[in-house]
Amino acid sequence: MTAQPDLQATAQTRQAQTPQPAKPRSAISPGRDHRIDAMRGVALLMMFVDHIPQSLLNRFTMRNIGFADAAEVFVLLAGYASWLAYGRGFRKYGTLGCLKRIFRRCVQLYIGQTIMVMVSVLSIRLWRHYTPVPVDFLEPELAHGMSWVWRVMMFDALPSNLNILPLYIVLLAGFPIFYLLMRIHRSLALLLAGALWMLVNLDPGLNFPNWLDPDGWYFNPFAWQFLFALGVSASAETERRGADFPRLDLLAGCCMLYLLFSALQAFPWGQWGLPDLRPFGSMIMPEKSWLSPLRLLDVMAIFYLVQSSARARRWAAESPTGQLLARVGRHSLEIFVVGTLLDLYARLIFNTFGDGWVLQVVVNVTGLSILFGLAAWLDKYRSRQKLAALDKQAKA
Repeated sequence: MTAQPDLQATAQTRQAQTPQPAKPRSAISPGRDHRIDAMRGVALLMMFVDHIPQSLLNRFTMRNIGFADAAEVFVLLAGYASWLAYGRGFRKYGTLGCLKRIFRRCVQLYIGQTIMVMVSVLSIRLWRHYTPVPVDFLEPELAHGMSWVWRVMMFDALPSNLNILPLYIVLLAGFPIFYLLMRIHRSLALLLAGALWMLVNLDPGLNFPNWLDPDGWYFNPFAWQFLFALGVSASAETERRGADFPRLDLLAGCCMLYLLFSALQAFPWGQWGLPDLRPFGSMIMPEKSWLSPLRLLDVMAIFYLVQSSARARRWAAESPTGQLLARVGRHSLEIFVVGTLLDLYARLIFNTFGDGWVLQVVVNVTGLSILFGLAAWLDKYRSRQKLAALDKQAKA
């Protein structure tokens, strides 16, 4: 009568001692804030659409309903992600180890920039053998000869639509300095970053030189570093609190009112054949190059409303749409490089064959499908890499 329980106990013991196959793991850790990935995914898709002037879809991006556009969101979230990747890395990997990681990422960004420049120039030069290409597709200085190569590779010349990755490289390379200032005092770091931004707004001539533009870099690094620094500080504060930003009704209401004003003022009423409802009809749109205060307030208002919303957190983590956008945002470099090259080919196609409805549908659907498909493939590839690394560790 006692033999059967003993056999069962022995079987259970053997089963417990037998290595069980590893359960599939998601590429995303449970504590990851998917709102950051989803917002970055939205920004990347909007940049893809905005960089095709002939595309009708760019009438529906955020630049039409506010002072800021996808570039501000991208840089702010780059700062936020930088703290997650490297701010904690100084404690985890040590100073030298983290500096190596930052350098490695800068090299990856530089390779992405090189690929975009080379493919763009070669594609345009090849395309114009068969049909005329407007000069705004490629700066006249770069249209002939190869003397421009060293300038572009040294960031002394930044072609249009290929100028945001150099900004990111400069900001990321300066991250250790900002981190050091934060270690001294977080308020001091933000104060210095804000003072430099304010100085540039008072004197926009303070900029990096650009062989192709006497005004310098389109994205002035001395101004845009403040937005990056705000993202870093927000990420560090969220980590310190261990919770989202508090939802203050008064602050949220002010943000909503400002975004309403921004939408009314920035909306292209004439383009849609609607009455002009701008509160200040003669107001000049805030300057993007040196990140005017109105643009900065716009993106910070959006960021606060999203990051203080528990509903937005659930939506990004649980809804199919939120996860689809987050998947795009998790692979920002690859999506940005491919999206920028797709922009070029879309512009060439529209310029050569017209921008009728059929081509509008074909170009936009094809481009977005490629980006979503690439994000899905990269997600699966990263998951397989992580599982392989875990299996290797288990066997060791």
